Amino acid sequence: MTSTHAFWLAGREATGEESFDVTNSWDGRLVGTVSVPTEAQVEEAVAAAHAVRDEFAATPAHVRAAALDHVARRLVERTEEIAQLISAENGKPIKWARGEVGRAVSVFRFASEEARRFNGGDAQRLDTDAGGTGRLGLTRRFPRGTVLGIAPFNFPLNLSAHKVAPAIAVGAPIILKPAPATPISSLILGELLAETDLPAGSWSVLTVPNDRMPALVQDERLPVISFTGSAPVGYAIMDSVPRKHCTLELGGNGAAVVLGDYASEADLDWAATRIATFSNYQGGQSCISVQRVIADTAVYDRLLPKIVAAVEAQVTGDPSDAATDVGPLVNEDAAVRVESWVDEAVQAGAQLLTGGKRDGATYAPTVLAELPDGVSLSCEEVFGPVLSVEKVDGETAAFASVNSSKYGLQAGVFTHDLQTAFRAHRALEVGGVIIGDVPSYRADQMPYGGTKESGVGREGVRYAMDDYTYERVLVLTGLAL
Repeated sequence: MTSTHAFWLAGREATGEESFDVTNSWDGRLVGTVSVPTEAQVEEAVAAAHAVRDEFAATPAHVRAAALDHVARRLVERTEEIAQLISAENGKPIKWARGEVGRAVSVFRFASEEARRFNGGDAQRLDTDAGGTGRLGLTRRFPRGTVLGIAPFNFPLNLSAHKVAPAIAVGAPIILKPAPATPISSLILGELLAETDLPAGSWSVLTVPNDRMPALVQDERLPVISFTGSAPVGYAIMDSVPRKHCTLELGGNGAAVVLGDYASEADLDWAATRIATFSNYQGGQSCISVQRVIADTAVYDRLLPKIVAAVEAQVTGDPSDAATDVGPLVNEDAAVRVESWVDEAVQAGAQLLTGGKRDGATYAPTVLAELPDGVSLSCEEVFGPVLSVEKVDGETAAFASVNSSKYGLQAGVFTHDLQTAFRAHRALEVGGVIIGDVPSYRADQMPYGGTKESGVGREGVRYAMDDYTYERVLVLTGLAL
């Protein structure tokens, strides 16, 4: 894992004049050295994508589907190797890294299936009005143009897959910019794509630093931007290019609501276990991790100690150990920020029930109660293994607490009542409502995205394919309908 990695320029390996090191946040060891493209090489990649866009859009569906199938199969064959790499560059526990590879396999498989059935055409009789006699409208979808996919560090393989696979499925060229902290997983996708018959220029993986991203964002030959990351960066991108089509999958501070009917010991054990697991998986570095627990008064006193015990049972340590549940954050700066937020909350009056300690880049799984309004943890995304527990009286108060956030990605509601589930679906200002579980559930084929400051547009393979394309109608005249 200590070799120098080339980037992928218009489907071929290339190296630039500079490089940077990727290190492991657990033990500081060198994972690999990554080459950085020059400005001329970036220009070559963009120009190649722009030049091939019509050819790629016209590529037969079976060619695109076969390429996606190939990547899915090769990911399966290299699962353990890639999982070890994700864990090394990201600090993610190996069991979660293996799961990420499995999800990426599904993304490419779903995209292959969708590529075969996408764009079959929607025929519409236009003779419902006298002026449309003998006319038939045929609506199909066509790529908007080359996609600039900007991927984050927390799911370096799967969230890159969510940008690359839908683009290939619809025949849109894509330039993928991985996160500088975790670029090697994305470069593996380049290796697998290079084994396919996709047109030269239809894809590139460019390991450019973040300070060179604005030039790519502004390039008029890249009319579609798919960004996953923080809200300030995402909205700065969209504000800078108001005429481009932007899909933004941004942050959250996911709430898990436990209502009064979810009251048996088995119910509360399940809720506590799920909350503890998914406030801490990936070190809490998931935008749908559990950050807030909103518990009805009827269950709060029994639920809280179960949550604390379940959090304390989380195994923190070496991410390469299969027994580890919680590894380090992506770097020590991230852990220092989490530490400062928890300290701020405690100094303002929050009750620290467990955790609250940092060791280098690792932050102990932490539970707080009586969190005051106005502190960072109450209104921002912590992106670390920290959760707060709040007591409320009834469903209305619980849903109001969920909606008090400026974010709206997903929410979980623990209830057995079907009517309550539908009320939650109607009332909660989020992109997804998960009943009987935490907000952290995501199936890669479902529509995924948020409201408010959690972003615009939707991922999920078919939904991203819609986002990357637009409708174009063909009107046929003089037909005997």
